[in-house]
Amino acid sequence: MNLFKDYIIQNWALVLVLIAFAIMLIITVFLDKKTIRRLFILIIFIFLLSICVFLEFYFLGENKYPELVKVLVFIRYSSTPFIISLILFALVKIKLWYIMIPAIISAILNFISIFTGIVFDIDSSGNLVRGALGYLPYIVVGAYSVILIYILVRLSNRQVIEIIPIVFLAFSFATGLIFPLIIGKEYSKIFCTTIGIAVFVYYVFMILELTKKDALTGLLNRQAYYSTLENSYKDITAIVSIDMNGLKKINDTLGHAAGDEAILAISACFFKVIKFKYSAFRVGGDEFIIICKKTSEEELKDLITNLKNKVSETKYTISVGYSYSNDPNKDVELMVKESDEMMYADKAQFYTINPR
Repeated sequence: MNLFKDYIIQNWALVLVLIAFAIMLIITVFLDKKTIRRLFILIIFIFLLSICVFLEFYFLGENKYPELVKVLVFIRYSSTPFIISLILFALVKIKLWYIMIPAIISAILNFISIFTGIVFDIDSSGNLVRGALGYLPYIVVGAYSVILIYILVRLSNRQVIEIIPIVFLAFSFATGLIFPLIIGKEYSKIFCTTIGIAVFVYYVFMILELTKKDALTGLLNRQAYYSTLENSYKDITAIVSIDMNGLKKINDTLGHAAGDEAILAISACFFKVIKFKYSAFRVGGDEFIIICKKTSEEELKDLITNLKNKVSETKYTISVGYSYSNDPNKDVELMVKESDEMMYADKAQFYTINPR
């Protein structure tokens, strides 16, 4: 009973976070069932790991069962890479089996260390000490953390509102690597809480972001477009209107699945050219808009050229128009109108050369 009481006292914050996480998963309507199941597995994994960590330090403090403590340390050291792999699997949906290889190798070495002390050991005073490969767990976790953050940034729209939660997640993992070296082993007692809170907060940010994203393409949606126009008009220097050519013909002759494939091919080009100062939106079936903040006219023209070059690598075409102004008092709605008019003129010219 005292053991249970001590666990609750030390891990109550984690328990509450995991319960909240589970409730959010139950009521969410934005994620598919597979992702939800994987996140439930992640929650259970973190909870079980917290029990192992608690028992490890409890027995270390009591200087009891050193061989059992070694097993518990093995579980702690080996679990962290698998937790990050689960995050990659659940949130990022990475399905490459070889992403698990470093975690498996690390787990094998940690297991061998139970008998050899190559990674960790328990000295005669009952203290946990590092072996010859004592920093291996930190290196492996660091590598996985870098991979996770890199992939999250690559898959994002690279806007500040998306980068902030990724930075928060990166900071949380960084503390898990740095604090044990600064604070010492005591930090490991709150490691599970740190990871639980970090993943839950990132999940909440992710759900909020999904409300602003187009379900098909992953670009920002019409609601986010109107919000950006209203809240960031002083920083907007350019509007780029883009319309895909020939989507109706594709839908009529090849079907809407082929039309969706075409839209996805075009939207993929946006992800290749947008930078932190640009926001790309899908505002209609085949209608896209890029809002540029604090950019020069030269940067704008480079953006349009790069976008056209990327689209030319596909079997589809687009019509493009733009409006530029660095006047802080400009009429953004007028800029949108000018951009649309130029785009429609470009489309008319396209269909003059390529009749419907």
